[in-house]
Amino acid sequence: MAFLADALSRVKPSATIAVTQKARELKNAGRDVIGLGAGEPDFDTPDNIKNAAIDAIRRGETKYPPVSGIAPLREAIARKFKRENNLDYRPEQTIVGTGGKQILFNAFMATLNPGDEVIIPRPYWVSYPEMVAICGGTSVFADTSIDNGFKLTAQVLEKAITPKTKWLLMNSPSNPSGAAYTESELRALADVLLKHPHVWTLTDDMYEHLTYGDFVFKTIAEVEPSLYERTLTMNGVSKAYAMTGWRIGYAAGPVPLIKAMDMIQGQQTSGACTIAQWASVEALNGPQDFIAKNKAIFQGRRDLVVSMLNQARGISCPSPEGAFYVYPSCAELIGKKTKAGKVIDSDESFCSELLEAEGVAVVFGSAFGLGPNFRISYATSEALLEEACTRIQRFTASLT
Repeated sequence: MAFLADALSRVKPSATIAVTQKARELKNAGRDVIGLGAGEPDFDTPDNIKNAAIDAIRRGETKYPPVSGIAPLREAIARKFKRENNLDYRPEQTIVGTGGKQILFNAFMATLNPGDEVIIPRPYWVSYPEMVAICGGTSVFADTSIDNGFKLTAQVLEKAITPKTKWLLMNSPSNPSGAAYTESELRALADVLLKHPHVWTLTDDMYEHLTYGDFVFKTIAEVEPSLYERTLTMNGVSKAYAMTGWRIGYAAGPVPLIKAMDMIQGQQTSGACTIAQWASVEALNGPQDFIAKNKAIFQGRRDLVVSMLNQARGISCPSPEGAFYVYPSCAELIGKKTKAGKVIDSDESFCSELLEAEGVAVVFGSAFGLGPNFRISYATSEALLEEACTRIQRFTASLT
């Protein structure tokens, strides 16, 4: 009898974490490496949020919290959904977890039985199918393409739905592509979902506040109120508030689902860190003006990276609507050779040889289910991004 669980055979390690760790190891060994794999803002957490955490410590807010979150944070989450998304949730319809990952995991654990299917648009965040697999479900990948902006269409969604479908998992803006769905695009998907009342929607809106230009963010329960009773709307403070290490995610949905998730979390981690929760109260209730300033910086970085990558031989890079990633294609470079005679036979080998030759660490697209592409996080300084893109240009020009 094997000691380790059979479920582990269905799960792969996170490619984004692996790339970040590899870049860290090379730096520690003295290599000049620019790491563009990490999915976190390089901005510091705003001082008012840090001070709220310090005040909470001084008040002695250091005891076990309620499993679903402290009351002031659940109230703040309900107000946020009303203020920004026109969604009416009571505090008891909300839940706080240790990051967005725990919210997603608990939702799947609470609802999936063996054979249940989760539709996941491809490319996808690397953890989605692994979570589904651990929880005993089956991922059904719905393909997108660079030609349609990496967005799920109503026709593809309709074909993916079966009697076994339990969830559609939506991520807008998307990690890894940065694609974000307009109201009309969500309307088309909602029309399909209305025909299939057994299908629930889980929306990962973690990058909600990071959209650019004239784009207006919408979430699907806002666009189609009839889906409210079968939607779990998930968000968190990690990206917009530069609070990745504070580990606070949250969601709102029907009370029976929230109670089931609460039960699972109660046997798993119990409540999230009280200090981080009080900081998150301030994040959601406090000044929001810095978000627009950070967005403007991100947009400038996006424009720089898109422009420079499109000047690189064999690279095609669309301009995404949101998040802080680009997802360029390297299809024209497959089959080329490096100066050392190594053949670029996949996006994974492209990224490996780029790291070896130029010290630029990016994540290969096949890890996100769709290649030949690669993901760059532009959540770092313009100076580093310009140098990294210059190195990419030099590397692609050297291929024969």
